Amino acid sequence: MRFGVDEAGKGPVLGSMFAAAVRADPAALPDGVGDSKEIKPERRERLAGEIRESADTVGVAEIPVERIDADGTDMNTLTVDAQAAALSSVAREGLPGTVDASDTDAARFGRRVADSVDAEVSVTAEHGADETDPLVGAASIVAKVARDAHVTELAEEYGDVGSGYPSDPTTRAFLADYVDRHGELPACARRSWSTCDDVLAAAEQATLGDF
Repeated sequence: MRFGVDEAGKGPVLGSMFAAAVRADPAALPDGVGDSKEIKPERRERLAGEIRESADTVGVAEIPVERIDADGTDMNTLTVDAQAAALSSVAREGLPGTVDASDTDAARFGRRVADSVDAEVSVTAEHGADETDPLVGAASIVAKVARDAHVTELAEEYGDVGSGYPSDPTTRAFLADYVDRHGELPACARRSWSTCDDVLAAAEQATLGDF
């Protein structure tokens, strides 16, 4: 029995980040687990259900926008917190496993996650572990499905928000339209992201042009 941990939603300008931890015998996992970004949404959702059925246990943690925008934090620390929270919910004393490293220094990232977990666990951190470790790949799928469900909830509240990523024209159009109509950013926006600064600056420029 081992664990794997990964996160999803680190880069979007909208909504929460999620992390998942999967504790299982790797041989019990369904075929086809891997980097969630390479798997189509319908298959990803089906695999997530199969992973939950085959795993010993699965844990998910959410880092909301308010924490992401808080003063004095950074994405590396938030990713450590997310992964550690998910891992704490599945950890057992002495359990070994792998986490997908977010820090450029993988060993440092692994130590930070291990130090933040409630139980004594043996953590190996690797870059791109979702592509090489089946349990991390499984965690990647579960985390991505949780993030996808969150984006669906945002769309139900606000209308089409796109993927939530800064590079998505639909997301940028949603933000610009919301600011135009309400004079402020939506509560789901990560206000500390430069994308939000750009949207607010463009709205202010447009207002000045009206005079």
